[in-house]
Amino acid sequence: MEVVLTESAAQDLEALPVPIHARVLRILERLAHWPDVSGARALSGKLAGRWRMRTGDYRVQFRVEGQRIIVERIGHRDRFYDR
Repeated sequence: MEVVLTESAAQDLEALPVPIHARVLRILERLAHWPDVSGARALSGKLAGRWRMRTGDYRVQFRVEGQRIIVERIGHRDRFYDR
C-alpha cells in the first residue's frame, strides 16, 4: 500500500514534538501493510468510512482508497475530533 499525507496532515506532522513525530512515523510505516495492521479503529457518525490509529494521546486519521492510505489528520486527542 502507498501511504499519502494530505497537505494539512503533513503540516500536522511537522508541528509535532520530536518524540511524538518519531512515533507517528512508525504508525505511517505500519499503515503500508494495510489491512494487516493492529490497533486501527473504524470511526462512525460524520467520520464514517475513516479510520484512526493512536499512539499515546495522539491520533492519526486516515481513509483507504483502493491501494492508497490517505492520512487526513494527525493531532492530540483533546482537539482531534473538533474539526
